[in-house]
Amino acid sequence: MTGLIWFVQIVHYPLMASIEKASFVSYELRHRRLTTYIVFLPMLLELLSSFALVFYPSAFIREWEAVLGALMVSLIWLSTAFLQLPSHTKLAMSFEPKQHSQLVKTNWLRTILWTFRMFLIMLWLFRLLA
Repeated sequence: MTGLIWFVQIVHYPLMASIEKASFVSYELRHRRLTTYIVFLPMLLELLSSFALVFYPSAFIREWEAVLGALMVSLIWLSTAFLQLPSHTKLAMSFEPKQHSQLVKTNWLRTILWTFRMFLIMLWLFRLLA
């Protein structure tokens, strides 16, 4: 998810502003549908597994780290539900530069959270392999 969110943040979302206004609504609706196919299952599995680590601890994951990981995933889901989805919903009606800018700016929260989560998971992997 970290690689995907960086691609979205740096390439995909900024390029949305280049779509012709007349075809933007169609583009946005297709974007939402196709993106959901790609991200929903991995995000759901990430959410479930992050809480599984809280309730079923592992020897190489400290309790507070598992809680932190679940908290980060929860914040990602909350950001998606209350920041990015409403922006996409508004953009599906018409392209508004202010709304597009809001989408790009608020998506930094998910980008940062997934990046820190990646480092946390790398720490766990390092411990597991050590």
